[in-house]
Amino acid sequence: MGRHRGKYAEGPSDRSRRRKGRGGAVAALAAAMVIVVGLAVAGVYAFGRGDGCGGSDIDLVVAVSPELAPALSELADDFNAEEHTVDQRCVRADVREADSANVAFQITGAGATTGDTDSHVWIPDSSLWPRLVQGQAGDAVITETGTSVARTPLVVAELSEFADDQDGTTWADVVPTTAPGDEAERVVRVVDPTRSSSGLATLYLLNGALEEASPDADTFNAHMTAALQALHRGASADEDSAFLALSGGSSEAPPVMVMSEQAVWRYNTDHADAVAQPNYLDDGTYFLDYPYIVRSDDSEITRAAEEFRAAVRSDAAVDLFLGEGFRGPEGELDDGVLTADAGFGADVPTELPAPSDGSVRELTRFWNQLKMDSRVLTIVDVSGSMLAEVPGTGLTRMQVAGAASAEGLQMFSDSSELGLWKFSTNVNNALHYQEVAPIRELQATGDTGEEHRDVLGAALQSMQPLPEGDTALYETYLAAYQEMSRTYRPDRTNVILMLTDGDNDNPGGMELDELMSQLESMASPSRPIPIITIAFGPDVQNLEPLQRIAAATGGAAYMTEDPTEIGDIFLQAFSLRIVGDEESADGAEDAEDADEG
Repeated sequence: MGRHRGKYAEGPSDRSRRRKGRGGAVAALAAAMVIVVGLAVAGVYAFGRGDGCGGSDIDLVVAVSPELAPALSELADDFNAEEHTVDQRCVRADVREADSANVAFQITGAGATTGDTDSHVWIPDSSLWPRLVQGQAGDAVITETGTSVARTPLVVAELSEFADDQDGTTWADVVPTTAPGDEAERVVRVVDPTRSSSGLATLYLLNGALEEASPDADTFNAHMTAALQALHRGASADEDSAFLALSGGSSEAPPVMVMSEQAVWRYNTDHADAVAQPNYLDDGTYFLDYPYIVRSDDSEITRAAEEFRAAVRSDAAVDLFLGEGFRGPEGELDDGVLTADAGFGADVPTELPAPSDGSVRELTRFWNQLKMDSRVLTIVDVSGSMLAEVPGTGLTRMQVAGAASAEGLQMFSDSSELGLWKFSTNVNNALHYQEVAPIRELQATGDTGEEHRDVLGAALQSMQPLPEGDTALYETYLAAYQEMSRTYRPDRTNVILMLTDGDNDNPGGMELDELMSQLESMASPSRPIPIITIAFGPDVQNLEPLQRIAAATGGAAYMTEDPTEIGDIFLQAFSLRIVGDEESADGAEDAEDADEG
């Protein structure tokens, strides 16, 4: 583990000391005047550096999160002018802007970095970063001093012209938690959580709210998956691009953005024509706390860092930070900066505990799993039983399945790759399956200029069952697995998605044991190709074979008698990407009971 807080201990700031009593001030001033007069008479009084500094200066490099840099640079100028010394050598604080993720990744080697990130003191925007470093770079010198330089809570910002001023909002209400539909939804903006503490903290707050609101693990996984997908659609690489997207929002899908209170103030400073207002949610929030971290164990440097730490805790420093839209140690703010007219609240929002190291790692894994583009071969049953009508809809199973599948397309990003097969018996001469559309990126255009997403949607809606066709399920599974193995993409999540309304029904065809033997011989942990089956309709008598196939490939099998539920099952299937292997296996085994319940 990295080195933690040792000799550093947080004591009362100058401001809090003065609050406790100013009775000694007059006496202290009188004593100081006596000393000054005595030195002047003796002819040895000197102002400024005088003989206080000798030799070369001690350069203290301070890497600070960019939004805090203006105030900290001004503070450093004053600090340097005052000529603080260590062993009679002047300490010169050199403040440099440094993205918090850049510094963390430079130390751990866990991600791409740009620019010079070396420093003696590090002030990231959140304690999440030094904890990440301590967990991934155990030999790094990361000394926590207990000092929080400034604080600002996370809020949900809305463009003022679209804000509805509704009360009672929680984190579970902020992000959509159901499969996307045709209706327009507001876009929830975050900065990429792998590079932003506000983005990562959003996942943490959302995770906690959904855990509390969900009656069981399956519901939580499905809702969390939908929420993560929604956030992916609104994620920006950096704050500037997120601000730009927020400012261009429209009334059809009013955007919101999760950001710090101080970031709302900065956004409004630069976007007077599209100002935002903060919304303080009822179930509490996370605070960016700007910890003062020392990255050296050299004696001179650590003492110099302690001199500068005293300066950043002074009343003058707090006033500088409040003037830049931050809050002070006790949650105080400058109401001339964070004004009530702009929607800022003077009350301190309820602070939730920070996520643990394990939670941070797990949430990052969730995000990255869903961030990876999909490569899916979808296979649709066109056997004769698909002509049966779904009670109460006036539509055939084929029509309902096609519409639900077309809706499921909305869950995939434009850069995802999807292909489409249909199957029954002898649909393609002697073959039981046939390619309807090749596996391509959804945003790709063909010779006609039509996007592949639209091609797939039209094909799903227009599929026609074969009145005399049976269900050659096992041969189709094998052919699909062979094709996906042959064309495997390691940079994508490779999946086979089967939609069928019946059990395997192909007299003289492949048996289950033969299929299992073939799948087990081809399956590789380093090249996973999960098979996900959605079986629907009363003709499905036995889910066990489909569960065995799912277990052999790391997939899942779901069953429902209502094809209109396919959209929700798509969401459950997607949630396999954020659960562990053991949990997904349990989910596959329990799928039948869950759907029947």
